[in-house]
Parts: sequence; C-alpha cells; structure tokens
Amino acid sequence: MRTKQILFAAMAVVILAGCVASSKKEANPDRVSRFFSDDSFWNTPLPENAEIDPRSEEMIGYLKKDHSGKNFGINTYNFTIPVYEADSTTPRVKMKQFGFGDNFICQQSKEFSLAEIPIPANFEPSPGGDMHATIIDRDLGIAWDMFYVVKDSLGEWSAATGMVVDLRGDGLFDPNDFPVKDDETIHSYGPSRAAGVPSFAGLIMYDEVVSGEINHKIACALRFVDYKRFVFPAIWTDGNFEGGVPEGATIQLDPNLDLSQFNLLPGDLAVAVALQKYGAVVMDFAAGNCFYAEALLDHKPGLSWDGLLTGWDEYDGTNGIESIPLNHFRVLKLENVQTGGDMKKEFFLEKLVGWEDN
Repeated sequence: MRTKQILFAAMAVVILAGCVASSKKEANPDRVSRFFSDDSFWNTPLPENAEIDPRSEEMIGYLKKDHSGKNFGINTYNFTIPVYEADSTTPRVKMKQFGFGDNFICQQSKEFSLAEIPIPANFEPSPGGDMHATIIDRDLGIAWDMFYVVKDSLGEWSAATGMVVDLRGDGLFDPNDFPVKDDETIHSYGPSRAAGVPSFAGLIMYDEVVSGEINHKIACALRFVDYKRFVFPAIWTDGNFEGGVPEGATIQLDPNLDLSQFNLLPGDLAVAVALQKYGAVVMDFAAGNCFYAEALLDHKPGLSWDGLLTGWDEYDGTNGIESIPLNHFRVLKLENVQTGGDMKKEFFLEKLVGWEDN
C-alpha cells in the first residue's frame, strides 16, 4: 500500500474514533478475516514443482549447524507477536517515540506517529527482547504494527517503530517509500521487521490452527542470514553471515514428504502442511531456526497452545515440527537478488561464533 493511502487510512481512524458513538455494532460485510488480499504474495500457494536454488543444500547445511542443536521450532511465547483486537470503542492514545540512542536509531513512520493508536485492555508486548505487538481493527481493515513497545512509570506507552498497515492490501511495503541507506537499519523508517515487512505477516494464528488449516505463507527467522543480500518480498536485511540464506527467501518443506511418520500435534500438522503448500519466508535474524505463532497472553484468557501446537521449549528431538529433519527442507530459487543492508553488529557476530564446530 502506498504511503499516501496509508496516511488517509490513519486519518480515517481518528475521524471514526470520534464519530462512532453507538455501542451497538452492526455487521460489516467487509470485515477482514484473513490478513491481506487473497491474491497477495502471502496468501498465494507455491507452484507445483517449484524450482530449487542451486545452493539450497549448502544453505540448509548452515541451518543444520545452528548452535541450538534444533531443526525448526515454533516460538509461542517469547520472541513472537501478540495480536490485539480493537474497534471503534477502544480508547486511543498517541504512541510516544522510544529511542535506543545513537547506536541504533529507530523511528515510527509519519503516518503511525500522527495516528491515535487504539490500546485494548491488557495490552502488552510479547516477552523477550524484541517486544513486538500488533493491534488490528478488522472492521476498518487496519493494523498498527510495532517493535520494542514499552510502558513507562507514568503508564504511558512508547514504541521504537510503528507502521499503519492495510489489512486488505498486499501486505508488502514499497521500497520507494523508505530512503534507507547502506549500513542503516530499516527500523529507522518505521517497519518492525528487519526485512522491511509487517511483523505479523506469516504469523501462525490460533483460530486458523484450531480450524486445522493455515492458508498462507509462514514467517521464519534464522541465525545464518546472508550479509547484505535479500530478495522479494524483503526490502532490506540485517543478516551478518556471508553466504547464508537471504532475507525474503522462501524455504519449502518437501511437498511429497509423508507427515504421518512424525510425532505431530494437530497444530504441528497444520503448520507442516502449510510449509509444504505455501512455504516459509525468511524475515529476520534469530538465535535459532524459528517460526512464529501468536503469543496468547492475558488478552486471550482461556486459550492455550498446550496440546495443540508444540512450542520451542517443549521439544525433545522426537516431537513437533522440530522432529522433521532439515534435509526435508529446501530453499527455492533466489530471483533478482538485491544488495545492501544493516552494518555488521557485534551482538549478531557473537551469536555466530563457533558455528564451524557444530
């Protein structure tokens, strides 16, 4: 969605917030169910016999050397994204700008900083260092997407980044809207993912897992992310490992693999089928090979992934997605590889030390 369109949407939120006074909600036939348009990149299945990249085996080989000793796992609590529902009755506030200092400059987009953000009851970011949070209004078809959300001693909220996202759009950001320069972070311009995509794109949602079917691509993050090389739909990268997997790359689970041989809970099976049909998209650096399931915090009381989806801390090597060996995954052909990205970060480099010994 273009920047001007997003600005109009953000301003519409402010207007509607002040005009809608009725406590009785009318049915909205255009209410968003699945994120983004049906023909968006995120919601489009992979072609049959998708072409595999010539370096696929090498790139998957790096994933096998991950320090965690795990294959792929799913973040269900720490380091993932809670999704909060808002409507016209939700109180709205201006989200303050959080700053890290000169060494890591982040900014909210202009549209986000001008908007009044609905803050639902029990709002909090996900546990873990990234502290992501997303708030959606399904009737308006708008999401407010944030990275590093904090509440100060006065009870006021701030966020390091923020974007207003059209839930009915394609779920992609136009690189022309972000004048990011080499060695800068895309976080300096609003996006909450290092690849320059919405942080909730590709998120595993509770309702769809319960339904038994996930009809979209799955977001993933890796330790071995390529340095300054990325592909669509990424518009940037924070990778620090030369020759690794570029952000934006699609990783597919072998569509001919018999999944019945693995110890999978119903939700694990739904994820695995989606990985065969839609694939996973590399969106970020992480200290492990991970997918993201929405964080079920206090805003969704009574809901739990227990017995439905195997979380990262529950793996014993024989259960869940982690039980599927990495040699059943492949990187699809990289097209139109772009160059540029964040500078090398000491913290990330420290997380790579010792990979050759694994």
